[in-house]
Amino acid sequence: MNKTADFSLLFVVFIWGVTFVMVQNALSFLDPFTFNAVRFFMAFVFLLIPYISTLHKKWKTWNKGLFMAGFHIGVWLFLGYGLQTIGLNYTTPAKTGFITGLSVVMVPVFSLLLLKHRLSRNTIIGVAAATIGLYLMTFADRSNLNIGDLLVFLCAISFAMQIITTARYAKTLPALPLTLIQVSTVSLLSFVSAFIFKENHSVIFSSEVMLQKDVWTALLVTAALATAFAFFAQTFFQAYTTPTRVALIFSMEPVFAALSSYILIGEKLTSASIIGCAFIFLGMIFAELPVKKKKPVTQEFS
Repeated sequence: MNKTADFSLLFVVFIWGVTFVMVQNALSFLDPFTFNAVRFFMAFVFLLIPYISTLHKKWKTWNKGLFMAGFHIGVWLFLGYGLQTIGLNYTTPAKTGFITGLSVVMVPVFSLLLLKHRLSRNTIIGVAAATIGLYLMTFADRSNLNIGDLLVFLCAISFAMQIITTARYAKTLPALPLTLIQVSTVSLLSFVSAFIFKENHSVIFSSEVMLQKDVWTALLVTAALATAFAFFAQTFFQAYTTPTRVALIFSMEPVFAALSSYILIGEKLTSASIIGCAFIFLGMIFAELPVKKKKPVTQEFS
């Protein structure tokens, strides 16, 4: 089961990485919160279809604890995707992928603050390396730090919290109902945010959007694969693995994002950005390496 979990989560990360470009293209026609509202509502429908036929047999599993857990995860997920989607309006897909990837370094840090888990030496070095990489990516070249980078950094914090809360509940609660609640929470909060920020989400029904192949391709792919399948897989397989292992696998997301940006839209990285990407990637990997335990020194008595 461990190998199945690893490969399934790696495929999830691949999907997330390659959809950055698709989302950015769709945002030229749809507002961020509207896009997320529709995307996560479609994902909810995709998940509900195979579940609804047996819902009456499993209704007892739906209780206050399940709803609160799903809502808790969903709030962090909403903040993560909301901030990321808005950030994509101001920064590039490759930078978004790498900065979002910092969430895998934040996981052990938040474990220390929230769960009182001690940080290893490797974790401290990994956080330092990732911080240097972020500096090189955002300050050492012409792109500099912009509002999009800051928003995506806040999104990374939210995704780190989503990993921790999923790990907290995945082993004790059924995966599919938990996923249904969290994606419906994201959809509902996105619709509400669209009204609060006065986004014209009804534009999705306009002829301009209805005829845009890129918009519907992005919605269908992200809803079916990058949302419904991805978060069900994460919720299900986190019951069979550890948050640290999940974080290590998720460190591949920025690599896939950069490669897809290069292949699909020809985005080029400066030397400083490439070095910064390497520091972030190495930092994420190094933070998850196991620490060798020192063998106890035994005294010999003559």
